[in-house]
Formats: sequence, C-alpha cells, structure tokens
Amino acid sequence: MTTDTSKTTGENTATGGRPTMLRAITAAGGLASVASTFLAWTWTSEFPGDLTFNGYPGGLQLLTLVLGLLTTLFALSAMDLRGLGWLTPAGSTKPLRLMALGTFATTWFTVIAIAVDLGGLANWEPGAWVAAVAGAIPLAAFLLPDDTRPLKRPAALPSWAEILIIAAVFAIGLYVVNYGIQTDADDPEPFLGYLIATGFAAAALFKAGVVARLSALTAKYRSVTLIAALVTAVAFPFTQNKASYTELGVNILVFATVALGLNIVVGLAGLLDLGYVAFLGVGAYTAALVSGAGSSTLDIHLPFWAAVIAGAVVSLIFGVLIGAPTLRLRGDYLAIVTLGFGEIFRIAVLNLDGTSGPSVTNGPNGIPNIPPLEIFGFNFGEDHTVLGHTLDTNANYFLLMLLVTIVVVLVFSRAGNSRIGRAWVAIREDETAATAMGINGFRVKLIAFALGATLAGVAGTVWAHVQSTVVPEQYVFAGPVPPNSTFLLAAVILGGMGTIGGPLLGATLLFLIPKKLEFLQDYQLLAFGIALILLMRFRPEGIIPNRRQQLEYHETGQLDVPDQPQLSGNAVGVTKAEA
Repeated sequence: MTTDTSKTTGENTATGGRPTMLRAITAAGGLASVASTFLAWTWTSEFPGDLTFNGYPGGLQLLTLVLGLLTTLFALSAMDLRGLGWLTPAGSTKPLRLMALGTFATTWFTVIAIAVDLGGLANWEPGAWVAAVAGAIPLAAFLLPDDTRPLKRPAALPSWAEILIIAAVFAIGLYVVNYGIQTDADDPEPFLGYLIATGFAAAALFKAGVVARLSALTAKYRSVTLIAALVTAVAFPFTQNKASYTELGVNILVFATVALGLNIVVGLAGLLDLGYVAFLGVGAYTAALVSGAGSSTLDIHLPFWAAVIAGAVVSLIFGVLIGAPTLRLRGDYLAIVTLGFGEIFRIAVLNLDGTSGPSVTNGPNGIPNIPPLEIFGFNFGEDHTVLGHTLDTNANYFLLMLLVTIVVVLVFSRAGNSRIGRAWVAIREDETAATAMGINGFRVKLIAFALGATLAGVAGTVWAHVQSTVVPEQYVFAGPVPPNSTFLLAAVILGGMGTIGGPLLGATLLFLIPKKLEFLQDYQLLAFGIALILLMRFRPEGIIPNRRQQLEYHETGQLDVPDQPQLSGNAVGVTKAEA
C-alpha cells in the first residue's frame, strides 16, 4: 500500500501556515495599537488625560500602549521567537486571546467614552479611528487552535538573576497599584479603563503560566520575597504626592488586616460570621475611651501600647462571651446569631448616651476629637521629613498600620500551620469526622472565634486614631462604605479563603473600587452582587486560592495550569491528569 506523501506534506504545511499567519496578524494588530497611541484621539482636553497630542501618549492611551505591546510580545512568543518562550510556558493561545481582548476592550472603551462624554463621533480625531480599527485586529487570535500544555520546570538561572526578577516584579506591582490609586476619583473613565486593562492582563498572565512560575520562584526565595514585599510596602507612602492617596492606603491596610482576622474564623475554621465588624468597633471604642479625648466618658489617658492591649483584651472577652453560648450551632443558625450580635453591638453603643442607658459612648454623637498618637516622642499627627520626603499624618499611620499588619500575618501564619490550625481545617472539612478523631470541636472553634476577635480589636485601636472619631454608623452589617461585615466577608471569599494574600488582595479591591467609582454609589450593591455571581461562576475558589480549594471547586481535568511548577527533583509540575 502506498501513500501520497506529497499530498500529506502539503496539507501539513497548509495547516501549520494558517496559525502562523494568524499570530502574525495578531502581532501586527498589537503594533498598530501601539502606533495609534502616538496620534491624537480627540481635539479637546476636556476628556480626562488630555488625548490631544501627537507623538506623546497620555491618559488611557498609555493602557492601550502597554496592552498592545504585550499582545505583540505574546504573539511573537507563540511564533517561537527566540528569547520569548518564557512568556507562554503553559501555552500561548488562551493568554494571547485574553491579551488581544484586553487591547480591544480598553481601546474601544476609551473611544466610546470620548464620544459619550463629549457628545458624538465628531469629537474623534483620526487617531481614534485608527485605534478603533487597530484594536480589533488582534481578535484574530480567537481563530487559533488551543495549545495548552503542562507547565514544565524552567531552565535554571543564576541566583542573582532570579532575585533580580523578584525585585523587578515587586517594583512593577508598586507602579501598577500607584497608577490605580492616583487616578482622579472625579473622573471615573481612567479608573474604569485601568480595571479593564489590569483584569485582562492578569488573567492572561495566569493562563500563560507566568504567575505560576513566579509563585514557584518566590517560594524558592522565601526570605528574599518577604524582604522585597516589606520594602515595597514601606516605599508606598514615599511615592505619593497627595494626602488623599496615603489616606486611601492606610484605610486599605486596616480593612485588609481585619479581613485577615476574619479569615481565621471563616477560611480556616469554616464558621460563617456575619457580625465580625462589631469586634472592630469594640477595639475602636475601647481605644477612644482610654485615649484621653475630651468627649470620652472615662477620665483615662493610656499610652498606645496599653490602649492596644486594652482593645485586644476587651475584644477577646466579647469574642468568648458571644462564642461560648453560640458556637454549638452550625451553618445558617450560627450565621443568624452572629448577625444578631453585630446589630446588638451597634444598637447598644447607640443607646449608651446617658438618656436611653448609661453614659458610656455618647450615643449617636460618638467620641470625636481623638488625639493623635505619640510613640517615643514621635507624634503621628504632625508632618515629618524622612530622606527628603515629607510624610503627612496618613503616611505616619500607614507605617504604623503596616507594622500591625505584619504582626497579624505572622499570627495567622503560625496559627494556621500549628496543630490547632490543622484542627480548624479538620473542623471546616467535616466536623463530625474530626470529633470522631478526638478533636474537641467546641474548644477549637472558640479559640478561632476569640483569636479572630482579638486581631480585629487590635486593628480597631489604630482605626480609631486614624479616623479621629468613632460613631455607631461605622459598624453596620451592610452599607455603601466599608468596612462592614458584608464587605469583610466578601474580601475573604473574593481573595481566597484560608490564604494570607487572598484577603489582602480582596480587601484592597473592595475598598479601592468603591472609593474610585463613587458615581455608582446608588448602584454599588447591585454591582457588588453581580460581581459575586460572576466570581462564583468562573472562579469560586477565589483569586488566590490554596491548592486544596482549587481542586475541590474543579472537576478532574478542568485545571488549565497548575499552581506552581516543581523547581527541584525530577518533578516537572502537575499535569491535568494528576490534578
């Protein structure tokens, strides 16, 4: 039997040529998008970012430029261009599609916003028309065949090179975060474009396997990673030029720290607490009462370290008093009881005004004019010059709150990896089975509840001084302004239950987005609900999940990319079949 080899060869050539042509078209579209950013997109500077210049990208054009450049690089990597294989270790098609879609979405969002804000397509300059066409060309990537492959161990690099990569990643991360924080809240278009661009870019990097490679690298150099993270966080206030930006940073840290404390209760122990913000309020009110404020009903002025201990102890006591009679309940019943506790706390401090009840909290007036902290002669209410940069009050509190966050992270990490932490996980997975194995479920859950309350109380002591006032309206179950119990719980679920980075990232997103999109205040809860529905549909394990939950929420073979490649031994990562 003979075979027509010439025909077979021709068919293979044709089949292989089509993907190459599509990748070339995608790369050309990315370059065209980059080029379009050097043209004027509109004639007036009334649109945010001033897109009226030729030869100088500005505003949202910068996002199109970056995404167009990344699309080109991913397309060239898909074409096996030497030196770019590291961009797509887990396959090129899916990340290329996401990057192309991000370029299209960001560009078209900008040109449509120009037409809507300024009143019609007549406000488009030729550059906007070029950008609209160029942004659609990379969508040719959706015609490419899927080439997803298992993530393999990368080629070894010198230690100095790997450490330099870690440092560069944190520097880029700081720049990206600063870009989002420093967008003007009065003009929502730049921040919306930023969300679109970073969302698609992050998804593409996940699908490409780059994030998994970086995770493995940071795990290999754990100490270096921790130092880089600390340096990046400390550098944040030195890179801000407005007090509102550092205020946003310190509020995010408070919110993130409280969410991490809730993660002990929800993420590790599996207890649904809907009144957790009350413990933040307990710590804040305790600190306010002993801070020496003129409106305080207690004639006490304790130093900060004593106020922190007082807030932590009082919150611990409340955690035990609430947890002891209620933690024998499970599921929805426990959630209802904790929700009731949160409302009882708010109503109680509202009525302890000397009229409806004892004079303790000044009722709805709260405790205003809390004096600034002073530690070892360092007054947090005054500006200080460090390394030629002026640190305002918010920057001072940011650095203090960063120290508190580090302590909470250490407590969470140590507790989660201890014997009691493993008992929490056992209770979360199957309380009946854990009890049968000799674990005292009630005692273990009470410890989790008390520890979570204590950490929230510590954060509350700093929160009181940051806000300089505490009022009952700050501590509700749900509302348009975080922190509240709903947003705290959502931060844990969004980021990834049982992890450290998950709640930190979730809290950052949930505090930053409402702050920058205040024009959606009346529809915030609607947008919030839609976002949670989409999250539960497409990534129920959270943005930064642990391996156990990632496998629980996906059927066999659904994981496109493993969490991280193995960098030692003979292992070459986890394939779909192994997952």
